[in-house]
Amino acid sequence: MMKAKPFVKWAGGKRSIIDKLLPLIPKSFKTYYEPFLGGGALLFELQPGKAVINDYNMELINVYNCIKDEKKLIKMCSELDKHEQNHSEEYYYKIRDLDRNKKSFNRLSDYKRAARTIYLNKSCFNGLYRVNSNNEFNVPSGKKKEVKTYEGVNLGLIHCLLNINDIKVLSMDFEDAVKNAEKGDFIYFDPPYDSDTTTFNSYTENGFGKEEQKRLAKVFKELDKKGCYVMLSNYNTVLIKELYKGYKFTYISAQRNIGANAKNRGKVEEVVITNF
Repeated sequence: MMKAKPFVKWAGGKRSIIDKLLPLIPKSFKTYYEPFLGGGALLFELQPGKAVINDYNMELINVYNCIKDEKKLIKMCSELDKHEQNHSEEYYYKIRDLDRNKKSFNRLSDYKRAARTIYLNKSCFNGLYRVNSNNEFNVPSGKKKEVKTYEGVNLGLIHCLLNINDIKVLSMDFEDAVKNAEKGDFIYFDPPYDSDTTTFNSYTENGFGKEEQKRLAKVFKELDKKGCYVMLSNYNTVLIKELYKGYKFTYISAQRNIGANAKNRGKVEEVVITNF
């Protein structure tokens, strides 16, 4: 059976380590929750019958919503075709800088914003998603001569998954996204990773620091007490070891290909923490 794959390159994407994650997933569960959706690699692999998917990044979730809506999907693909045809260094910065004028940007139709998000992801430097303190996309051009922004068949597969299965799409704080989780549900947390040094994690204008990691651990433990299956990915840092002491740790070697600094790319040790 043909399965969908991520339509964007996203920091922390799990497609390259799916085979290492699958053995750690519970044999059966009720509703699947993924509060830090990103590129959605695990969602597409599992194809759950019932799910609640969420990401705080509203531009990313807007793309998922447009893919779900058939009319908007067609219009989005038409916009992407235009972006591919018009692509140049100058054109990239013209599209990137649309969010500098908040009034006109907020008036853009959702499918045009979705097409912009995908185009920038495919044509920017190293597939980074980074915004400044004004929530303006500020990644430089990847200096590509031409870009291929989408695969029609893949978007069609995602469209079918989001419509045939019972999948709720949200954009809110991770804690709010899992508040209705019940015993027997499976929650997979894939947050911006902790670090013992300072590395890139500006997925949204708010960032995700040490205090957020601590709040996430608190939510993890609350879900554990509810009787949920909970799984979390992160780096194997001092803080993470301390926060999840007593839970099961599985260590995974992963390849990281996103980061403004080449020194931060390459093999890294990730940990997958489970309560089952």
